[in-house]
Amino acid sequence: MKIVTSAQMARIERLAGGAGVGTDRLMDNAGLAVAETCRRILGSAGDGAMAGLEVLVLVGPGNNGGDGLVAARHLSAWGAGTTVYLASPGRPPHPRARELPGEVRVVRADDDADGAVLGRCLSESAIVIDALLGTGASRAVSGPLAGQLTALAEARSARPELVLVAVDLPTGVSADTGEADRFAVGADVTVALGRPKIGHCSLPGGELCGVVAIEEIGLPEGLDDDVSLSLITPGWARARLPARPAAGHKGTFGRLLVVAGSRSYVGAAQLAAAAGSRAGAGLVTCAAPAGIQMAVAASAPQVTHLPLPETPEGGIAAGGAGEIMRAAGGFDAVVVGCGLGRADGTAEMVRSLLGGGSGLPPAVVDADALNILSATEGWHRGLETPAVLTPHPGEMSRLTGRPDPPPGAGRIEWALEAASEWGQVVALKGAYTVVAEPGGRAMVAPFANPALATAGTGDVLAGAIGGLLAQGAPPADAAALGVFIHGAAGERVRDEFGDAGAIAGDLLPEIPRAMRALAEE
Repeated sequence: MKIVTSAQMARIERLAGGAGVGTDRLMDNAGLAVAETCRRILGSAGDGAMAGLEVLVLVGPGNNGGDGLVAARHLSAWGAGTTVYLASPGRPPHPRARELPGEVRVVRADDDADGAVLGRCLSESAIVIDALLGTGASRAVSGPLAGQLTALAEARSARPELVLVAVDLPTGVSADTGEADRFAVGADVTVALGRPKIGHCSLPGGELCGVVAIEEIGLPEGLDDDVSLSLITPGWARARLPARPAAGHKGTFGRLLVVAGSRSYVGAAQLAAAAGSRAGAGLVTCAAPAGIQMAVAASAPQVTHLPLPETPEGGIAAGGAGEIMRAAGGFDAVVVGCGLGRADGTAEMVRSLLGGGSGLPPAVVDADALNILSATEGWHRGLETPAVLTPHPGEMSRLTGRPDPPPGAGRIEWALEAASEWGQVVALKGAYTVVAEPGGRAMVAPFANPALATAGTGDVLAGAIGGLLAQGAPPADAAALGVFIHGAAGERVRDEFGDAGAIAGDLLPEIPRAMRALAEE
């Protein structure tokens, strides 16, 4: 599913009008989608089932306000006590206000200069619909709107049970950058109309959106074909799960070589190797310093081993590169970097392995391998094998020489620029991980999960992507699918443990469970 800017969405809607789906029809569909979302939240169904529930709709002057007015009409028909607050003083009511039935109470901000009526409505409502600006936010919130949002924030604080539903975006959140005005109020649910916007999957806006429900509004197919940014959805991921034929054997499902670990980072090798197996690779071999081989085997008995010579610090020595190269021809993919350390001998090994002419299969390059490469000017010109690079923002800063990662949606451009320059797939990790391709296309994961902010989760991701590469997935698909499965597994871990206290190993059994759930949806 494509992710759009406000300008792209406006163009798509204009094209829809040319195809016979005009603004009024889109607004009818959008308003109904918002109303149905509210009905689901309140657990009611059928006409009259919302009797006794009070709903307040905050209505702005543009199309967002029109969506809210249509929603108000439906909610009133379903029995809810519905109040519409026309929030723009000095402006005539939106034309769709004429369609409101007499049962809907209409309050104009012109008649509520002190905000007393708004405060009373906020104190009485079970649900509030923010239909003030949506994607129309283009400048700082000020004047009456600032006061209205302040009243809304105070009501949310005083009444935690009050549910806030935003139409398209919470007021004050930029559709194009995810930046948030200081007056923006976080929603419980945001109904993304037609297409998700960049603001839904960039911080801080994404966090203020709460749960994002993407609703179709009748846009004809194909109007967004030229948009290069997409959301990784369950449907996209499901279609790219590797086939598992009944007659398959371990060779059918790929052989993965994991070059990882050192005396100080035994767990990184364990996690990456185990994740490759959990993602479905038929055979995983861990190429690690000989001194940690038994420790890795103790936690991952299914893994085979390629013990390598060690540096005095306990990392893989420079001579290990030759042994890896000789073995590499028997593998379908390789993961390089997790927990290697940066000792001189290990750095020499990494540069030999990734510097060209090594005959490596498709690779995932992670962690210390990225840090080692970042110290070598023009490193990307020697990386001849198709690769997925998986930096976190700190590693990305070192690779690009940019000291401060860009905020919000700037991460998307950062990843795209790097992918183009390096000629490789880049998975820029973090909240809403970005997977960028050299050709200018990018995908964004729908996950922002603080439970994953713990050591080792990146090793699990690298191993999972490697397992998918070994099964034949192209690098961009392996990266995006691995990111989605890792994120879905993280959601399952968060459901069990909450935002804190989970460890990277908790992800491992959830990877195949997430894949099974995806396949069965």
